[in-house]
Amino acid sequence: MSNLFNLDGPVLQFINKIVYSVYLNILWFICCIPVVTIGASTTALFYVTLKMSKNEEGNLTKAFFHSFRENLKQATIIWLILLFLGIVLGIDGYVLYHLRFENIFWTLCTAVFFVTGAAYAIVLMYIFPLLARFDNTVGAMFKNALFIGLRFLFCTVLMAVIYFAMLLVVIRIFTPAVIFGEGLCALLCSHLLSNILALCEEKTEEHNEAASEVS
Repeated sequence: MSNLFNLDGPVLQFINKIVYSVYLNILWFICCIPVVTIGASTTALFYVTLKMSKNEEGNLTKAFFHSFRENLKQATIIWLILLFLGIVLGIDGYVLYHLRFENIFWTLCTAVFFVTGAAYAIVLMYIFPLLARFDNTVGAMFKNALFIGLRFLFCTVLMAVIYFAMLLVVIRIFTPAVIFGEGLCALLCSHLLSNILALCEEKTEEHNEAASEVS
């Protein structure tokens, strides 16, 4: 029983990771202030939390800003695309909600909106963790994020529940929980994503080996 509270015991390791997530959440928030850097900040956050899920985090600050600088350009492009699409979806949702025509056209438009919104949410949850681990084109990142999110749907649902639960706690139950915010969400999601991304890495390596043999 006493081993639980050793320095290397599971209880203290868990507490350490929660504290680390708070620190990372503060770093993430500060680096998001310019708004256009939200993508790079989120990528850097997942870069560290994915390492934490495998107990390979090392120096948190150094790892965070290494990823931030390395992925700044591509993450910013991806974020601006997502921001634009999010604004378009928001306007469409507003218009559909206030029109509310009782006809087949409105029903079809609403169905398309919900499907598009779900696809957008999946890409938003997966694309920055993918960018933190893989080098690829912007278009491939969007495609892979959607494909992996649909392929591992149970994980996608759990990630959505984590984000929704945090939002609910902060807004309706205990506002100071915002100190955990995105940092804790990213840490929990990284534990879910760790094996999935490792599988993707194996598939990528196999594909590259096969391509090199053919060439």
